[in-house]
Amino acid sequence: MHGKGVFATRDIAKGEVLIEYLGERISWEQALDRHPHDPSQPDHTFYFHVDDGWVLDANVGGNAARWINHACTPNCFADEQDGRIFITAKKAIKEGDELFYDYGLVIDERYTKALKKRFECRCGTRGCRGTMLSPKK
Repeated sequence: MHGKGVFATRDIAKGEVLIEYLGERISWEQALDRHPHDPSQPDHTFYFHVDDGWVLDANVGGNAARWINHACTPNCFADEQDGRIFITAKKAIKEGDELFYDYGLVIDERYTKALKKRFECRCGTRGCRGTMLSPKK
């Protein structure tokens, strides 16, 4: 966690669309050119992978969705619709609860202990896999 988070200001029903993840739509090549947003934390970005050609950079034109944290057993999910990303309630959420979705980060390199540590998860949920990396298929 990076000291931020997004919390429900009211009860939320399962299936309710909460917020669209906004940001500048750029190519992966542009994202790599911009990387890292913060050299002191090179693995922390506001990029959201849309498809093979595009990414949203919430560091430019982003909204509160960029502050939603990861959890391995989340209460929300990211839903891509026509190149747009919507954060949707996976289950009923009580007022005051923090919102989470599974980042499911995908990195092409081999998942070593060191790589998993770089993307360590400390969500503490029952299904915590210890990393924000998506399992290899």
